[in-house]
Amino acid sequence: MTDRSRLSVFITTYNNGRTLTACLDSIQWADEIVVLDSFSTDDTLPIAQRYGAKIAQHKFLGYGAQKRMALAMTAHDWVLLLDADEALSPALQTEIRQVLQNGPAAEGYEIPRQEQMFWRMYNPATRMNYYLRLFDKRRGGIDDVPIHAAPKVQGRIARLKAPFYHYGETDIHTKVEKINAYSTGLVVDKLKKQRWGIPLIMLFYPPLFFIRSYLFKRNFLNGWAGFINSVIAAFYVFLKYAKLYEHHQFARYGTRLLPDDAPPLPSEHQSRANDPP
Repeated sequence: MTDRSRLSVFITTYNNGRTLTACLDSIQWADEIVVLDSFSTDDTLPIAQRYGAKIAQHKFLGYGAQKRMALAMTAHDWVLLLDADEALSPALQTEIRQVLQNGPAAEGYEIPRQEQMFWRMYNPATRMNYYLRLFDKRRGGIDDVPIHAAPKVQGRIARLKAPFYHYGETDIHTKVEKINAYSTGLVVDKLKKQRWGIPLIMLFYPPLFFIRSYLFKRNFLNGWAGFINSVIAAFYVFLKYAKLYEHHQFARYGTRLLPDDAPPLPSEHQSRANDPP
């Protein structure tokens, strides 16, 4: 293999022992595996060690910053970003190796992600989202978007056909916890960019988002799991704008709309928008 075709896979972890074996099993053929850990307390590190990963630990500084540090640890020009709860399908493993063996025809490749949806996996006929994960790091890096930090590449972007799997949303409780944390983090970003939104978005956008998810992205093919997932996705959209509106109401009125003898607000009402998700 030439230097051009060698591959480094980089992963950030924190207490991902449940899914990390499946993740690393699917990439053990790669030339290098880099794991940047945020001081896990489960068996994440022993699992990574068994696969011969290059391991470092660093305090979690945010999704984008953590991924950029992991990327900086890689030795090869072509890199693949994976989360610890993701894994490559056998077909995708073959497709990536063929791309690298033949010489990549683009600077980056988007890959479809097939999601675990509670008790089942996405129906393959569902419209899957594509994510830029395989790229030449000489032509790109990780952006600064909070929560959903992702690679950005200068040059041609192509698409691969085979999917990778995401095992992150094992049940409804986990999904709702995740969107609650993510929506708080996105409020911070909107405030920094001075994007205020308008209250009517809370009324009209969530129903439209449900229709988009359930009908146009074909979540109806996933039975009741698809219906539940689409409802939660619409609620996620609602939460982002509801929390943004709440922030501005607290900033505008403070406690003036409460009775004079009301107990003081918990301190987190003042600080939560600045906390990491």
